[in-house]
Amino acid sequence: MRFASMLASTLAFAAAALLGTAAQAEDIAVKLGVLTDMSSLYADNTGPGSVLAAKMAVQDFNPAAHGMKVEIVSADHLNKPDVGSNIARQWFDVDHVDAILDVPNSGVALAVNEVVREKNKVFLVSGAAISDLTGPKCSPNTVHWTYDTWMLANSTGKSVVKGGGDTWFFLTSDYAFGHALERDTTAVVLANGGRILGSVSHPLNNQDFSSFLLQAQQSKAKIIGLANAGGDTINAIKQGAEFGITAGGQRFAGLLVFIVDVEALGLKTAQGLSLTETFYWDMNDGTRAWTKRWQAERPGKFPSMNQAGVYAATMHYLKAVAALKSAADGKAVVAKMKELPTDDPLFGKGYIRIDGRKIHPAYLFEVKKPEDSKYPGDDFILRNTVPAEEAFRPLKDGNCPLVTN
Repeated sequence: MRFASMLASTLAFAAAALLGTAAQAEDIAVKLGVLTDMSSLYADNTGPGSVLAAKMAVQDFNPAAHGMKVEIVSADHLNKPDVGSNIARQWFDVDHVDAILDVPNSGVALAVNEVVREKNKVFLVSGAAISDLTGPKCSPNTVHWTYDTWMLANSTGKSVVKGGGDTWFFLTSDYAFGHALERDTTAVVLANGGRILGSVSHPLNNQDFSSFLLQAQQSKAKIIGLANAGGDTINAIKQGAEFGITAGGQRFAGLLVFIVDVEALGLKTAQGLSLTETFYWDMNDGTRAWTKRWQAERPGKFPSMNQAGVYAATMHYLKAVAALKSAADGKAVVAKMKELPTDDPLFGKGYIRIDGRKIHPAYLFEVKKPEDSKYPGDDFILRNTVPAEEAFRPLKDGNCPLVTN
C-alpha cells in the first residue's frame, strides 16, 4: 500500500508538472518595439522617457494574469526614414516584433506606416504629428494616439487669430511634419479672417535661426508661427528673444510645444506662450500619481504628452491582444482596439475611430509667469478645453480610404 501511495503521489506530481509546462507553452508571446529618437532634437519629449512609459504600461497590465509574456526592445531611428523602415523590417522579419510604438518624426512614421501595413503588424503612433496618418495615408494596422497637426492648428492657431493675431509668418521645419503643420495652420488662419505674409523653411535640428528670424521680422507679421518642434522650437524662441522679437511687438505661436521645451526655455523666456496638449502631468490625481512613478527613474523631468501616449496606447493594445488571445494578426488586433472603449488614468475615457484616430479632449494652455509658478513643473494655466468630438478633424474631411460613407 505504501508503494502504491508513493506511486500515486509521483504520478500526480508528474501530471501537475506536465500541466504547468503546457500552461507555460500556451502563454501568448508579445514583443513591442519602441522606435524613437534617443539622441537628437526629440529625445527629451520621446526617447528614453517613451521606453520607460512602455515598460510601465506592461507592468501595470500584469501580463502573467492574462497568460501573456511581453518583451520590449528599443532603437534610435536617427530621424531618417530609411533607417526607421530598415529597423522595422529587421524587427518584423528577424526579431518577431508584433507592434512598433512612438516614432517621433513624421517622415519616419510615414515610412514605417507602409512597412507595418505590408507585414500586417501594428503601429501605435504617439510621437509623430502628421494628420495624413489618419487621412490619405490611413491604414487598418495603425492607431494615431496622442495629437496631430490638424488638432494643433485648430486649437492653438484658431485661438491666436481670435485673440488678434491675424497676420502670420511661418518658420517651418523642412520635412513632412513641418509642412503639414504649416498647411493645416494656414487653412485655419485664412478661415478665421487672417492673412499669411510669408514663410521660410529651415533644416531639421537647426542651430542658427538668425537669417530666418530676420525674414520674420521684416515681414512685420504680428505672429511668427513655429511649425517645428523640440530643439528647433527652443532654439528659435531663445534666439528670437535675443533678436528682440517680442520687444518689437511680434509674438511667437508655438504650434507644437511640450513641457520639456518650456522647462528648457525657463518661464522667464516662455511666459505667455500659448500651446495645445492632450496631457499635462498636473491635471489631476491620476496624472500626478503616474508622473511620480515615472520620475522615480527620470528625476527632475516631467513627462510629455508623447510619453503619456506611449503608455496609454500600449495598455490598450495589450487589452486587445488579451481579448483575442493572439498578437499574430495586426489588422485583427487594431480592429479589436477600435471595438473596445479606451480608458486609462492619463487620457480618461475615449475611443478609436475607423480611420485610426484616437479621440480625446485637447487643452489650450498658457505658460505662467515665473512669479505665478508655485512648485517645479507648475508651468501652465488652462485657458480652454476642446471637447473630444471637436478636437480632431471630422471623419468626413480626412480622405481616409477606410471611411466608406
